[in-house]
Amino acid sequence: MAIRLIQVILIVSSLLLATTLSLAYDHGPAQPVETMTTVVVEGMVYCQSCDTYGSWSLSGAKPIGSAKISVICKDYKKRVNFYKAFETNAYGYFYAELQGFKMGHSYFDHPLQSCHVKLVNSPQETCNVFSNINYGLNGAPLRFDDKVIDRSDYKAVIYTAGPLAFRPTYCPPK
Repeated sequence: MAIRLIQVILIVSSLLLATTLSLAYDHGPAQPVETMTTVVVEGMVYCQSCDTYGSWSLSGAKPIGSAKISVICKDYKKRVNFYKAFETNAYGYFYAELQGFKMGHSYFDHPLQSCHVKLVNSPQETCNVFSNINYGLNGAPLRFDDKVIDRSDYKAVIYTAGPLAFRPTYCPPK
C-alpha cells in the first residue's frame, strides 16, 4: 500500500513538474510580425516646353525617363542625416523609398520639415539645363496628400514633391 501511494505521488509530481516546465517555456499566443512604415517620396520630372521657357508653367512639358533626382534630409541642427539619388521610370515618375531614414526629434526631423528633392541629372542632351520650377534647383519641399499604403506586409506614408523640370538647352527666338 505504501509503495502504491509513493508511485501515485511520483506520477502526480512528475505530471505537475512537466506542466510547470511547459508553462515556463510557453510564450503565449503568437505575436503579429511588426511591419516597419516606409517613408516614400514620389513625383514627376519633365522637360519644359520652349513656349513656356522663363516661367514656372509646365504646359506642353514632356516627361523625362531616367532623369536623376536626390532626396536630402537634414536634422534640426541642419546636418544631413539622409541622402540618396533616385531615377525616374520611362514616364518621368519617381517613387523614392527612403530606406534607412530615421526621425530623431518628432517635429523638426519629420520629412515635411527636413527633406527636400533636387534635380541631379537629365539624360536628354537637348533638355538638361536645371530649372528652379517648384524649387527643383534649391530643394523642392515635400507635401502630404493623404496617401498611405497599409497592407499586412507593407506600410508606407507617401509624400509628394514637384513636379520638377529641366529646361531645353536651346530655344529658338520667338
